[in-house]
Amino acid sequence: MAEDATEPDLPVWARRLRAERSARGWSQSKAVQVMRAHAAERLPADNTLLRNWKRWEAGSSEPDGFHKALIAKTFGTVTTAFFPPAAPGDAEAEVIAATGMETVEILARLRSSDVSDATLQALRITADRLCCEYPYMSSEQLRVEGRAWLRRITTLLERRLTLAQHREVLSLAGWVALLVGCVEYDLGLRRIAEGTRKAALTLGEEAGNASVTGWAYELRAWYALTQGDYLGVVAAAEAGEAIAASNSAAVQLAGQRAKAWARLGDRRQVETALDRGRTLLEALPYPENTDHHFVVDPAKFDFYAMDCYRLAGEDRLAQMYAGQVIRSSTDPDGTERKPMRIAEAQLTLGVVAARAGDLEAAVTHGRQALTGERKSLPSLLMCSRELATLLRERYRKEPAALSYLDEVRTLTAQGR
Repeated sequence: MAEDATEPDLPVWARRLRAERSARGWSQSKAVQVMRAHAAERLPADNTLLRNWKRWEAGSSEPDGFHKALIAKTFGTVTTAFFPPAAPGDAEAEVIAATGMETVEILARLRSSDVSDATLQALRITADRLCCEYPYMSSEQLRVEGRAWLRRITTLLERRLTLAQHREVLSLAGWVALLVGCVEYDLGLRRIAEGTRKAALTLGEEAGNASVTGWAYELRAWYALTQGDYLGVVAAAEAGEAIAASNSAAVQLAGQRAKAWARLGDRRQVETALDRGRTLLEALPYPENTDHHFVVDPAKFDFYAMDCYRLAGEDRLAQMYAGQVIRSSTDPDGTERKPMRIAEAQLTLGVVAARAGDLEAAVTHGRQALTGERKSLPSLLMCSRELATLLRERYRKEPAALSYLDEVRTLTAQGR
Protein backbone atom coordinates (compact mmCIF):
# COMPACT_ATOMS: atom_id res chain seq x y z
CA MET A 1 0.00 0.00 0.00
CA ALA A 2 1.78 3.08 -1.25
CA GLU A 3 -0.08 5.43 1.09
CA ASP A 4 1.49 3.72 4.09
CA ALA A 5 5.01 4.04 2.73
CA THR A 6 4.85 7.62 1.43
CA GLU A 7 2.79 9.25 4.18
CA PRO A 8 3.75 7.53 7.44
CA ASP A 9 2.72 10.57 9.52
CA LEU A 10 -0.96 10.19 8.64
CA PRO A 11 -3.19 8.67 11.33
CA VAL A 12 -3.58 4.93 10.89
CA TRP A 13 -7.31 5.28 10.23
CA ALA A 14 -6.68 7.88 7.48
CA ARG A 15 -4.22 5.59 5.72
CA ARG A 16 -6.64 2.71 6.00
CA LEU A 17 -9.49 4.83 4.65
CA ARG A 18 -7.50 5.52 1.50
CA ALA A 19 -6.24 1.93 1.26
CA GLU A 20 -9.78 0.49 1.52
CA ARG A 21 -11.04 2.86 -1.17
CA SER A 22 -8.10 2.25 -3.49
CA ALA A 23 -8.35 -1.54 -3.13
CA ARG A 24 -11.89 -1.31 -4.48
CA GLY A 25 -10.92 1.02 -7.31
CA TRP A 26 -13.24 3.77 -6.08
CA SER A 27 -12.78 7.47 -6.55
CA GLN A 28 -13.53 9.65 -3.55
CA SER A 29 -16.85 10.63 -5.17
CA LYS A 30 -17.73 6.96 -5.62
CA ALA A 31 -16.86 6.24 -1.97
CA VAL A 32 -19.22 9.00 -0.86
CA GLN A 33 -22.02 7.53 -3.00
CA VAL A 34 -21.50 4.07 -1.54
CA MET A 35 -21.42 5.49 1.99
CA ARG A 36 -24.71 7.24 1.32
CA ALA A 37 -26.24 3.94 0.18
CA HIS A 38 -25.32 2.38 3.54
CA ALA A 39 -26.77 5.21 5.61
CA ALA A 40 -30.03 4.60 7.45
CA GLU A 41 -30.79 8.30 7.69
CA ARG A 42 -30.52 11.40 5.53
CA LEU A 43 -26.99 12.69 4.92
CA PRO A 44 -25.73 16.14 3.80
CA ALA A 45 -25.28 16.97 0.13
CA ASP A 46 -22.62 15.13 -1.88
CA ASN A 47 -20.30 18.14 -2.09
CA THR A 48 -20.33 18.45 1.73
CA LEU A 49 -19.66 14.74 2.20
CA LEU A 50 -16.89 14.85 -0.40
CA ARG A 51 -15.17 17.73 1.42
CA ASN A 52 -15.41 15.78 4.66
CA TRP A 53 -14.04 12.65 2.98
CA LYS A 54 -11.05 14.54 1.61
CA ARG A 55 -10.29 15.96 5.06
CA TRP A 56 -10.58 12.47 6.58
CA GLU A 57 -8.16 10.95 4.07
CA ALA A 58 -5.76 13.86 4.58
CA GLY A 59 -5.87 13.22 8.33
CA SER A 60 -6.76 16.84 9.02
CA SER A 61 -10.16 15.96 10.48
CA GLU A 62 -11.27 12.82 12.34
CA PRO A 63 -14.81 11.50 11.68
CA ASP A 64 -17.30 11.71 14.52
CA GLY A 65 -18.88 8.61 16.04
CA PHE A 66 -21.76 8.50 13.57
CA HIS A 67 -19.51 8.71 10.52
CA LYS A 68 -16.98 6.25 11.98
CA ALA A 69 -19.70 3.60 12.22
CA LEU A 70 -20.95 4.46 8.73
CA ILE A 71 -17.44 4.25 7.22
CA ALA A 72 -16.90 0.84 8.83
CA LYS A 73 -20.23 -0.37 7.47
CA THR A 74 -19.37 0.95 4.01
CA PHE A 75 -16.22 -1.17 3.92
CA GLY A 76 -17.83 -4.19 5.57
CA THR A 77 -15.93 -4.11 8.84
CA VAL A 78 -16.54 -2.96 12.43
CA THR A 79 -15.97 0.48 13.88
CA THR A 80 -13.33 -0.45 16.46
CA ALA A 81 -11.31 -2.37 13.85
CA PHE A 82 -11.13 0.76 11.70
CA PHE A 83 -10.83 3.24 14.58
CA PRO A 84 -9.34 1.30 17.53
CA PRO A 85 -9.71 2.98 20.93
CA ALA A 86 -6.71 3.81 23.06
CA ALA A 87 -5.10 0.75 24.60
CA PRO A 88 -6.51 -0.02 28.07
CA GLY A 89 -4.31 -0.42 31.08
CA ASP A 90 -3.00 -3.77 32.21
CA ALA A 91 -6.17 -4.95 33.93
CA GLU A 92 -4.65 -8.30 34.83
CA ALA A 93 -1.73 -6.70 36.65
CA GLU A 94 -4.17 -4.49 38.55
CA VAL A 95 -6.23 -7.47 39.69
CA ILE A 96 -3.13 -9.40 40.72
CA ALA A 97 -2.04 -6.41 42.75
CA ALA A 98 -5.48 -6.28 44.34
CA THR A 99 -5.46 -9.95 45.32
CA GLY A 100 -1.78 -10.00 46.22
CA MET A 101 -1.67 -13.71 45.38
CA GLU A 102 1.01 -15.57 43.47
CA THR A 103 1.02 -19.20 42.34
CA VAL A 104 2.45 -20.57 45.60
CA GLU A 105 -0.26 -18.92 47.68
CA ILE A 106 -2.99 -19.98 45.25
CA LEU A 107 -1.86 -23.60 45.55
CA ALA A 108 -1.79 -23.34 49.34
CA ARG A 109 -5.35 -22.05 49.37
CA LEU A 110 -6.47 -24.82 47.05
CA ARG A 111 -5.48 -27.32 49.73
CA SER A 112 -7.85 -25.81 52.29
CA SER A 113 -11.29 -27.34 52.84
CA ASP A 114 -13.17 -24.15 52.02
CA VAL A 115 -12.73 -22.05 48.91
CA SER A 116 -12.79 -18.29 49.35
CA ASP A 117 -13.85 -15.72 46.79
CA ALA A 118 -10.25 -14.45 46.77
CA THR A 119 -9.04 -17.90 45.74
CA LEU A 120 -11.57 -18.04 42.91
CA GLN A 121 -10.53 -14.57 41.81
CA ALA A 122 -6.91 -15.68 41.70
CA LEU A 123 -7.90 -18.70 39.63
CA ARG A 124 -9.79 -16.45 37.21
CA ILE A 125 -6.60 -14.43 36.78
CA THR A 126 -4.62 -17.62 36.17
CA ALA A 127 -7.10 -18.90 33.58
CA ASP A 128 -7.07 -15.53 31.82
CA ARG A 129 -3.27 -15.45 31.88
CA LEU A 130 -3.07 -18.86 30.22
CA CYS A 131 -5.54 -17.81 27.54
CA CYS A 132 -3.53 -14.64 26.89
CA GLU A 133 -0.31 -16.62 26.45
CA TYR A 134 -1.74 -18.66 23.57
CA PRO A 135 -0.36 -16.48 20.74
CA TYR A 136 3.30 -16.71 21.74
CA MET A 137 3.97 -19.49 24.28
CA SER A 138 5.08 -22.81 22.78
CA SER A 139 2.24 -25.29 22.37
CA GLU A 140 4.00 -27.99 24.39
CA GLN A 141 4.73 -25.66 27.30
CA LEU A 142 1.23 -24.23 27.31
CA ARG A 143 -0.30 -27.69 27.15
CA VAL A 144 1.71 -28.89 30.15
CA GLU A 145 0.86 -25.82 32.21
CA GLY A 146 -2.78 -25.82 31.12
CA ARG A 147 -3.29 -29.48 32.01
CA ALA A 148 -1.66 -28.95 35.42
CA TRP A 149 -3.98 -26.05 36.24
CA LEU A 150 -6.97 -27.98 34.90
CA ARG A 151 -6.27 -30.75 37.39
CA ARG A 152 -5.90 -28.24 40.23
CA ILE A 153 -9.15 -26.48 39.37
CA THR A 154 -11.21 -29.65 39.02
CA THR A 155 -10.06 -30.92 42.43
CA LEU A 156 -12.03 -28.00 43.91
CA LEU A 157 -15.24 -29.76 42.91
CA GLU A 158 -14.59 -32.16 45.79
CA ARG A 159 -14.55 -29.30 48.34
CA ARG A 160 -17.38 -27.50 50.12
CA LEU A 161 -18.75 -25.05 47.56
CA THR A 162 -21.80 -22.89 47.27
CA LEU A 163 -23.92 -23.37 44.15
CA ALA A 164 -22.47 -20.18 42.63
CA GLN A 165 -18.91 -21.31 43.43
CA HIS A 166 -19.60 -24.74 41.91
CA ARG A 167 -20.71 -23.15 38.67
CA GLU A 168 -17.72 -20.81 38.70
CA VAL A 169 -15.28 -23.70 39.09
CA LEU A 170 -16.97 -25.60 36.26
CA SER A 171 -16.69 -22.52 34.05
CA LEU A 172 -13.02 -21.96 34.89
CA ALA A 173 -12.29 -25.60 34.15
CA GLY A 174 -14.17 -25.20 30.87
CA TRP A 175 -12.07 -22.22 29.77
CA VAL A 176 -8.80 -23.97 30.55
CA ALA A 177 -10.00 -27.15 28.81
CA LEU A 178 -10.81 -25.09 25.71
CA LEU A 179 -7.30 -23.67 25.73
CA VAL A 180 -5.74 -27.12 26.15
CA GLY A 181 -7.88 -28.39 23.28
CA CYS A 182 -6.56 -25.60 21.07
CA VAL A 183 -2.89 -26.29 21.74
CA GLU A 184 -3.39 -30.05 21.41
CA TYR A 185 -4.88 -29.50 17.97
CA ASP A 186 -2.04 -27.09 17.11
CA LEU A 187 0.33 -29.97 17.87
CA GLY A 188 -1.54 -32.30 15.52
CA LEU A 189 -3.07 -34.38 18.36
CA ARG A 190 -6.48 -34.59 16.70
CA ARG A 191 -8.04 -37.42 18.69
CA ILE A 192 -6.85 -36.10 22.05
CA ALA A 193 -7.90 -32.55 21.15
CA GLU A 194 -11.41 -33.69 20.27
CA GLY A 195 -11.71 -35.49 23.62
CA THR A 196 -10.62 -32.32 25.43
CA ARG A 197 -13.07 -30.25 23.40
CA LYS A 198 -15.93 -32.56 24.36
CA ALA A 199 -14.91 -32.29 28.01
CA ALA A 200 -15.02 -28.48 27.73
CA LEU A 201 -18.46 -28.72 26.11
CA THR A 202 -19.74 -30.82 29.01
CA LEU A 203 -18.25 -28.45 31.58
CA GLY A 204 -19.89 -25.48 29.87
CA GLU A 205 -23.27 -27.24 29.76
CA GLU A 206 -23.06 -28.25 33.43
CA ALA A 207 -22.10 -24.70 34.41
CA GLY A 208 -24.85 -23.18 32.29
CA ASN A 209 -22.14 -21.05 30.65
CA ALA A 210 -23.19 -20.28 27.07
CA SER A 211 -19.83 -18.70 26.26
CA VAL A 212 -17.84 -21.83 27.14
CA THR A 213 -20.34 -24.00 25.27
CA GLY A 214 -20.30 -21.70 22.24
CA TRP A 215 -16.51 -21.75 22.06
CA ALA A 216 -16.54 -25.55 22.29
CA TYR A 217 -18.61 -25.54 19.10
CA GLU A 218 -16.22 -23.01 17.60
CA LEU A 219 -13.35 -25.42 18.19
CA ARG A 220 -15.40 -28.10 16.41
CA ALA A 221 -15.90 -25.72 13.47
CA TRP A 222 -12.16 -24.94 13.36
CA TYR A 223 -11.23 -28.62 13.47
CA ALA A 224 -13.65 -29.32 10.62
CA LEU A 225 -12.40 -26.39 8.54
CA THR A 226 -8.76 -27.48 8.66
CA GLN A 227 -9.76 -31.08 7.85
CA GLY A 228 -11.72 -30.04 4.76
CA ASP A 229 -15.14 -30.86 6.21
CA TYR A 230 -16.78 -27.61 5.15
CA LEU A 231 -20.38 -28.70 5.65
CA GLY A 232 -19.30 -29.85 9.10
CA VAL A 233 -18.15 -26.28 9.77
CA VAL A 234 -21.59 -24.96 8.82
CA ALA A 235 -23.31 -27.52 11.05
CA ALA A 236 -21.06 -26.72 14.03
CA ALA A 237 -21.59 -22.99 13.48
CA GLU A 238 -25.37 -23.37 13.42
CA ALA A 239 -25.34 -25.42 16.64
CA GLY A 240 -23.00 -23.00 18.40
CA GLU A 241 -24.81 -19.86 17.29
CA ALA A 242 -28.08 -21.28 18.63
CA ILE A 243 -26.48 -21.35 22.10
CA ALA A 244 -24.11 -18.38 22.01
CA ALA A 245 -26.31 -16.09 19.95
CA SER A 246 -24.98 -12.77 21.20
CA ASN A 247 -21.44 -13.25 22.53
CA SER A 248 -18.02 -13.30 20.91
CA ALA A 249 -18.17 -17.03 20.17
CA ALA A 250 -21.02 -16.31 17.74
CA VAL A 251 -18.82 -13.79 15.92
CA GLN A 252 -16.03 -16.34 15.55
CA LEU A 253 -18.53 -18.97 14.39
CA ALA A 254 -19.78 -16.57 11.72
CA GLY A 255 -16.17 -16.11 10.61
CA GLN A 256 -15.58 -19.86 10.41
CA ARG A 257 -18.82 -20.25 8.48
CA ALA A 258 -17.67 -17.57 6.01
CA LYS A 259 -14.35 -19.37 5.52
CA ALA A 260 -16.15 -22.64 4.85
CA TRP A 261 -18.52 -21.11 2.29
CA ALA A 262 -15.55 -19.41 0.62
CA ARG A 263 -13.93 -22.81 0.12
CA LEU A 264 -17.21 -24.18 -1.20
CA GLY A 265 -17.32 -21.31 -3.70
CA ASP A 266 -20.60 -19.76 -2.53
CA ARG A 267 -19.94 -16.00 -2.58
CA ARG A 268 -23.47 -15.08 -1.46
CA GLN A 269 -23.21 -17.21 1.67
CA VAL A 270 -19.77 -15.75 2.38
CA GLU A 271 -21.14 -12.22 2.31
CA THR A 272 -24.11 -13.23 4.47
CA ALA A 273 -21.87 -14.83 7.10
CA LEU A 274 -19.44 -11.90 7.14
CA ASP A 275 -22.28 -9.41 7.46
CA ARG A 276 -23.76 -11.38 10.37
CA GLY A 277 -20.40 -11.47 12.13
CA ARG A 278 -19.84 -7.76 11.53
CA THR A 279 -23.29 -6.89 12.92
CA LEU A 280 -22.76 -9.05 16.01
CA LEU A 281 -19.29 -7.65 16.68
CA GLU A 282 -20.43 -4.06 16.18
CA ALA A 283 -23.01 -4.56 18.94
CA LEU A 284 -20.50 -5.96 21.47
CA PRO A 285 -18.54 -3.69 23.84
CA TYR A 286 -14.86 -3.27 23.07
CA PRO A 287 -13.05 -6.10 24.92
CA GLU A 288 -11.06 -5.30 28.03
CA ASN A 289 -8.26 -7.62 26.97
CA THR A 290 -7.73 -8.16 23.25
CA ASP A 291 -4.92 -10.67 23.93
CA HIS A 292 -7.35 -13.22 25.40
CA HIS A 293 -7.68 -16.10 22.94
CA PHE A 294 -11.41 -16.48 23.55
CA VAL A 295 -12.19 -12.85 22.89
CA VAL A 296 -12.84 -11.66 19.35
CA ASP A 297 -10.98 -8.40 19.03
CA PRO A 298 -12.28 -6.18 16.22
CA ALA A 299 -9.04 -6.55 14.27
CA LYS A 300 -9.77 -10.25 13.88
CA PHE A 301 -12.65 -9.43 11.58
CA ASP A 302 -10.08 -8.15 9.07
CA PHE A 303 -8.42 -11.57 9.41
CA TYR A 304 -11.67 -13.33 8.42
CA ALA A 305 -12.20 -10.99 5.49
CA MET A 306 -8.62 -11.49 4.28
CA ASP A 307 -9.10 -15.25 4.11
CA CYS A 308 -12.40 -14.99 2.25
CA TYR A 309 -11.21 -12.40 -0.28
CA ARG A 310 -8.08 -14.45 -1.01
CA LEU A 311 -10.18 -17.50 -1.81
CA ALA A 312 -12.60 -15.42 -3.88
CA GLY A 313 -9.71 -14.16 -6.03
CA GLU A 314 -10.23 -10.54 -4.92
CA ASP A 315 -6.50 -9.93 -4.85
CA ARG A 316 -6.47 -6.17 -4.21
CA LEU A 317 -8.78 -6.53 -1.21
CA ALA A 318 -6.93 -9.62 0.06
CA GLN A 319 -3.62 -7.75 -0.15
CA MET A 320 -5.03 -4.70 1.60
CA TYR A 321 -6.48 -6.78 4.44
CA ALA A 322 -3.27 -8.81 4.77
CA GLY A 323 -1.35 -5.59 5.31
CA GLN A 324 -3.89 -4.50 7.89
CA VAL A 325 -3.65 -7.84 9.72
CA ILE A 326 0.15 -7.58 9.89
CA ARG A 327 -0.01 -4.00 11.19
CA SER A 328 -2.63 -4.69 13.84
CA SER A 329 -0.78 -7.83 14.98
CA THR A 330 2.58 -6.08 15.42
CA ASP A 331 3.61 -3.73 18.23
CA PRO A 332 5.26 -0.36 17.37
CA ASP A 333 8.65 -1.82 18.37
CA GLY A 334 8.26 -4.63 15.83
CA THR A 335 7.23 -7.36 18.29
CA GLU A 336 4.76 -9.77 16.73
CA ARG A 337 1.81 -9.99 19.13
CA LYS A 338 -0.24 -12.32 16.93
CA PRO A 339 2.38 -14.38 15.03
CA MET A 340 -0.08 -16.98 13.74
CA ARG A 341 -2.30 -14.32 12.17
CA ILE A 342 0.79 -12.74 10.63
CA ALA A 343 1.82 -16.09 9.14
CA GLU A 344 -1.53 -16.46 7.37
CA ALA A 345 -1.30 -12.86 6.17
CA GLN A 346 2.14 -13.62 4.70
CA LEU A 347 0.66 -16.62 2.88
CA THR A 348 -2.10 -14.40 1.55
CA LEU A 349 0.51 -11.99 0.19
CA GLY A 350 2.30 -14.98 -1.29
CA VAL A 351 -0.84 -16.14 -3.10
CA VAL A 352 -1.47 -12.63 -4.45
CA ALA A 353 2.14 -12.38 -5.67
CA ALA A 354 1.98 -15.81 -7.33
CA ARG A 355 -1.18 -14.86 -9.18
CA ALA A 356 0.51 -11.65 -10.33
CA GLY A 357 3.48 -13.60 -11.73
CA ASP A 358 5.97 -12.57 -9.04
CA LEU A 359 7.48 -15.93 -8.05
CA GLU A 360 10.27 -14.41 -5.95
CA ALA A 361 7.85 -12.44 -3.76
CA ALA A 362 5.48 -15.43 -3.53
CA VAL A 363 8.22 -17.73 -2.22
CA THR A 364 9.62 -15.05 0.10
CA HIS A 365 6.22 -14.50 1.73
CA GLY A 366 5.59 -18.24 1.87
CA ARG A 367 8.87 -18.89 3.66
CA GLN A 368 8.30 -16.06 6.13
CA ALA A 369 5.05 -17.77 7.11
CA LEU A 370 6.83 -21.05 7.84
CA THR A 371 9.68 -19.63 9.94
CA GLY A 372 7.76 -18.53 13.05
CA GLU A 373 8.41 -20.43 16.27
CA ARG A 374 4.75 -20.36 17.34
CA LYS A 375 2.65 -22.35 14.87
CA SER A 376 -0.83 -23.74 14.58
CA LEU A 377 0.06 -26.58 12.24
CA PRO A 378 -3.46 -27.35 10.95
CA SER A 379 -4.24 -23.73 10.03
CA LEU A 380 -0.76 -23.06 8.67
CA LEU A 381 -0.83 -26.19 6.53
CA MET A 382 -4.28 -25.36 5.18
CA CYS A 383 -3.12 -21.98 3.88
CA SER A 384 0.35 -23.21 2.86
CA ARG A 385 -1.23 -25.81 0.61
CA GLU A 386 -3.18 -23.10 -1.18
CA LEU A 387 0.06 -21.36 -2.09
CA ALA A 388 1.78 -24.67 -2.83
CA THR A 389 -0.98 -25.71 -5.23
CA LEU A 390 -0.70 -22.40 -7.07
CA LEU A 391 3.10 -22.72 -7.36
CA ARG A 392 2.80 -26.31 -8.54
CA GLU A 393 0.33 -25.32 -11.25
CA ARG A 394 2.17 -22.24 -12.53
CA TYR A 395 5.84 -22.68 -11.66
CA ARG A 396 6.36 -26.43 -11.46
CA LYS A 397 9.82 -26.33 -13.08
CA GLU A 398 11.18 -23.31 -11.22
CA PRO A 399 13.86 -24.20 -8.60
CA ALA A 400 12.53 -21.62 -6.10
CA ALA A 401 9.04 -23.08 -6.31
CA LEU A 402 10.32 -26.65 -5.97
CA SER A 403 12.34 -25.68 -2.91
CA TYR A 404 9.30 -24.12 -1.23
CA LEU A 405 7.19 -27.20 -2.06
CA ASP A 406 9.79 -29.36 -0.30
CA GLU A 407 9.49 -27.17 2.80
CA VAL A 408 5.71 -27.54 2.79
CA ARG A 409 6.02 -31.32 2.46
CA THR A 410 8.36 -31.37 5.46
CA LEU A 411 5.88 -29.33 7.49
CA THR A 412 3.05 -31.63 6.41
CA ALA A 413 4.98 -34.64 7.68
CA GLN A 414 5.37 -32.91 11.06
CA GLY A 415 1.62 -32.38 11.26
CA ARG A 416 0.74 -36.04 10.82
